[in-house]
Amino acid sequence: MTHARTHTVTAATVPVEAGELFCESAGEGPPVVLLHGGMLDLTMWDEQFSWLAGLGYRVIRYDARGHGRSSTVAGNYAHHDDLHALLTHLDVPRATLLGLSLGARTALDAAIARPQSVSALILASPGVSGRPFADPYITHHTAQQMAAMGDRDGGAERFVEHFLRMWVDGPYREPSQVSRTLRERMHASATANVMRHARGLGAGIPREIGAADRLASIGVPTLVLDGELDSSDISSNAQAIAHTVPHARHQRFASAAHMINLESTALFNPAVTSFLASTTDLN
Repeated sequence: MTHARTHTVTAATVPVEAGELFCESAGEGPPVVLLHGGMLDLTMWDEQFSWLAGLGYRVIRYDARGHGRSSTVAGNYAHHDDLHALLTHLDVPRATLLGLSLGARTALDAAIARPQSVSALILASPGVSGRPFADPYITHHTAQQMAAMGDRDGGAERFVEHFLRMWVDGPYREPSQVSRTLRERMHASATANVMRHARGLGAGIPREIGAADRLASIGVPTLVLDGELDSSDISSNAQAIAHTVPHARHQRFASAAHMINLESTALFNPAVTSFLASTTDLN
């Protein structure tokens, strides 16, 4: 087993078009970029960030535009362009992208838009640009979120609760069946995000690649990870990627919904390690 190494965490604010991104990096070695899910921030990778840096990777995590300590959305933008600007600024010409949900959606777009800059993909609970949400459970809670946005009396709290129902609990569990610690952690992150970036909601439209119709063009090693208790939308996304991206691998975790890196850390981390070992050279 590889012994963890000590490392220093470096924080930076990187300029991008009409804004800036907050990022952290640690470790030395092949670069791995962690892309968080929507409504969350880079702290959702706490269980992977230091751990991967200690194993001999240069690990970079950042808050996407409209999230965490990065700029609030003020106009149209593209997450994959922001990622490219970040990596250019950090002098990272090519990296493995590990993204969950929105982060996986961004990683796929990046791999299609700039294939030369991506060495491998790890797509957890993946979103896919160009694939609409159809699960009645998701469409119901999304509609409830939209209704909450227009209510100044408790609307923000309801908005966050519907987010938790979709992307923490999932369609097969009640809140009481989910780890209280996990739910409280995600509630805190999502609430902070809503408070900080509320004025940016609806302020710009993200430009995307439309990856759904272009998955077969991806030519890098790809690992897809999802949870059995996630929505049918995410399950179908994972299956579409696994069946269409050449030689993609697929692993599903039982007893986990959307936040698989936090619910199934003991299985998620070894799956990531094994894949990275097969696609990167630590020497």
